[in-house]
Amino acid sequence: MAPHEPKSALKALLEILMVSTRLGFTSFGGPIAHLGYFHDEYIRKRKWLDEKSYADLIALCQFLPGPASSQVGIGIGVMRAGVLGGIVSFIGFTLPSVIALILFAVLLREFDVGESGWIHGLKIVAVVVVAHAILGMAPKLAPDLKRKMLALFAVVITLLWQTTFSQVSVILFAALVGFWLFRNQPEQEDSHIKVPISRRFAAGCLVLFFGLLFLLPIAAEATAWGWLARFDSFYRSGSLVFGGGHVVLPLLEREFVPTGWMTEEAFLAGYGAAQAVPGPLFTFAAYLGAVMGGWTGGLLGAAAIFLPAFLLIFGTLPFWGALRGNSKVRGALLGVNAAVLGILIAAFYDPIWTSSIFAPPDFAFAAILFSMLVYWKLPPWVVVLTGAAGGALLGLLY
Repeated sequence: MAPHEPKSALKALLEILMVSTRLGFTSFGGPIAHLGYFHDEYIRKRKWLDEKSYADLIALCQFLPGPASSQVGIGIGVMRAGVLGGIVSFIGFTLPSVIALILFAVLLREFDVGESGWIHGLKIVAVVVVAHAILGMAPKLAPDLKRKMLALFAVVITLLWQTTFSQVSVILFAALVGFWLFRNQPEQEDSHIKVPISRRFAAGCLVLFFGLLFLLPIAAEATAWGWLARFDSFYRSGSLVFGGGHVVLPLLEREFVPTGWMTEEAFLAGYGAAQAVPGPLFTFAAYLGAVMGGWTGGLLGAAAIFLPAFLLIFGTLPFWGALRGNSKVRGALLGVNAAVLGILIAAFYDPIWTSSIFAPPDFAFAAILFSMLVYWKLPPWVVVLTGAAGGALLGLLY
């Protein structure tokens, strides 16, 4: 049987690549929609996992910082074909949007479109998308008074103390408060996830994750290598984000705009464009990297921001059963989730609202786009194209 194993493994990898690439071209609508696409393709049609294992995997990825839908895709690939399966699954799902956003960044670099009306329209799209995310997340992340107060604390501190350390400090404080307030959460069922990863390999991934998190800033400070500093910024952003792609916006904005690496106009234009492409919103990092350093910078940005997701999913899958059974860990996570909501609300005001809504016509157009997305249930790419066209028309009014 041994000679057939490589062929069987290769066949499994090719199948994962084919299916995940198709999903990468068609999965519009954000992380919740992605999980629906995954369920339909991987669970219902192909039966690669049973329902309980899929639910356990989603619970783990919601527990971890980083892009939850991408981590679920990686985890499915891992359970199907090991570590290589996870890597191949990620490449197929992510590469289409990475390529699209790098091409958009190259367009902005080659042509001076920073002041164009359609760019302003994309910035208004960013207002709409983040507002929709806040309304969808608030009932789940802050359902009671205690967590609402934690979210309010995060809003106030993040707006009044705008430093590199403010958001990390808010998240750590919220974890401690959650650990204390919600430490007696009811026990959950044990996880039944089985993965072909040894605990030794998993532990090595976790050591590497924390090692890079603490050593990269030191190395970037000690050297004059611009690419290393940018890699560190992307890596830290990918490591500290709870709540998905929309929450990474304020972290990335404060890493790259105040430093002068890019303009706020270019940043928000790319964020609007990221809504028009399928796949994970974290591929926005490819756009940012390409604006600063061409296509190689785009690939560097994508690799750096997704690296923590790989290390965390590889490092925690074998230990998830024990973690999930710890009520104190779950309590800390409840506090972190409430703080995430507050950080997102603060980002909605600054820089998104303050850089996009200047006059009553802007607000009126944002209300129309919001209705298209939320009430009329139109696809995000339709909203983005409408935003770009409407922005060009608004430009004629100013």
